[in-house]
Amino acid sequence: MKVLLIGSGGREHALAWKMAQSPRLEKLYVAPGNGGTALVAENIALDVTDHAAVTRFCQTEAIDLVVVGPEAPLVAGLADDLRAAGFDVFGPSKAAAQLEGSKAFTKVLCDEMNIPTAGYGRFDSLEPALAYVRVQGAPIVIKADGLAAGKGVTVAMTLEEAEAALVDCFSGSFGAAGAEVVIEEFLEGEEVSIFAICDGERFVTLASAQDHKRAYDNDEGPNTGGMGAYSPAAVMTPELLTEVERNIIAPTVKGMVQRGTPFQGVLYAGLILTAEGPKLIEYNARFGDPECQVLMLRLKSDVIEILEASAKGDMTGIVPDWQDDVALTVVMAAKGYPGSYAKGTPIHQADAQNSADVQVFHAGTARDGEMLRANGGRVLNVTALGGTTADAQAKAYEALDRIDWADGFCRRDIGWRAIAREHKNA
Repeated sequence: MKVLLIGSGGREHALAWKMAQSPRLEKLYVAPGNGGTALVAENIALDVTDHAAVTRFCQTEAIDLVVVGPEAPLVAGLADDLRAAGFDVFGPSKAAAQLEGSKAFTKVLCDEMNIPTAGYGRFDSLEPALAYVRVQGAPIVIKADGLAAGKGVTVAMTLEEAEAALVDCFSGSFGAAGAEVVIEEFLEGEEVSIFAICDGERFVTLASAQDHKRAYDNDEGPNTGGMGAYSPAAVMTPELLTEVERNIIAPTVKGMVQRGTPFQGVLYAGLILTAEGPKLIEYNARFGDPECQVLMLRLKSDVIEILEASAKGDMTGIVPDWQDDVALTVVMAAKGYPGSYAKGTPIHQADAQNSADVQVFHAGTARDGEMLRANGGRVLNVTALGGTTADAQAKAYEALDRIDWADGFCRRDIGWRAIAREHKNA
C-alpha cells in the first residue's frame, strides 16, 4: 500500500512512525514533513494548499490512501477534492470539518441534538459582545469562531481580561478567525480528551488523554497548542466513557448524518467533567497534537487498517488494541513560544534518545545536512512508556535532559494531576 500523509508536525511524525510499522505499507510519503518524518518516510515538497498539485501527485504515484493530519487542509476542502478524484481519504469533508472550523457551527449542532455543553452567545461585532460579558461577568471564556492554531481561546478570570480578549479578536489579531466570537460560560471541572474514529455512520472510541495547554509549570502563562500530554486519563472511568459515547459522540455522529454532512475521520472531543456530568468544550476534526503522540505509542493495532476502514466508510470489526502502560509526552519548545521565537538554532542528541520505551517525535524541525535545527515553536515531543504515569514521566525527562538544545524550554510538571492521583491511591 502507498500512503500520502499530509502535515509537518509532531502529530504527523507520530502517525508516520506508527504507519511505518505496518506490514501492509509499501511506500510512505509525507508532505511536507519534518526532520523526524524524514527518518521513516520520504518527505515531499508539495504545496498542500494547491489541491490540484496534491491530486496530480497521488495520480502519478498511485497512492492508495491519503491521511490528512492538520485541520487547515480539511477546512479548506482537500479531502473533498481528493475523493472527487477517486482517492480514499482519512479526514472529513469541508462541510463536516466545520465542527472544528467554526465554534458557532458546533454550538448550533449541540442545541439541535441536546448535547451537553456550556451556555453561550454569538457575536459579530464588538459592542454587543462587550455588553454581553458585562452582564454575564467573569470568569468567562472568549473564543474566536474560526481556526486560530490553538491560540484563539481566552479563559478570562476578570472582566478586564474578557474585554481585552474581545478587542483582540475584533481588531484582527486572529484574522478572519476572529470575525465572529463565541462567548461561553466558565465551567468548573477536570478536562479530558476522547477520540473517536468515524466512518460516517458508526464510530469506535480510542483511548483517553489529558493535555497541558498553559506554557509554564503549575498551569500558568498563556495558552499554547499543548505543552505535554499523557494517556490514559484515569479520571475517564468506563462508566463516564459510556456516558460520553451516549450523550455526546453518538448524537454528534447522528446529527451530522441528518444534516447531510456525515463525518469520516477522527472526532476529537475536548470535554470537561462537571458536577452535572461530562460536557463538550469543543470538537477538533483531527488528532490532537501532542495527544496523538501518546496514543500512537500505546496503540498495538495496525494504524493503517484503522485509518483505511474509516476512509472506506466501514469500521465494522475494528477493535483497537492498546498497551496497558501509560504514555507521557513532554514538548520542548523554542524560547519565547507562544510569542516570538528564533528559528534555525541547532539541536544535538535528539534521535539518540530513541529506545524501546522512548520516542522523540519531531514537530518543528528541519535537517540542514547532518545538522538538526529548530524550525517552529513546538519543536520536539519526548515521549515515553511506563507502568505508571510517574514511571513514564521519569523516563521522558531523563531522555529530554540528554538532548542538547540551548534555545529550548519545557514544562517540568507534565502529568502532575495523574501522578497526584496515583500517590493518593497507593
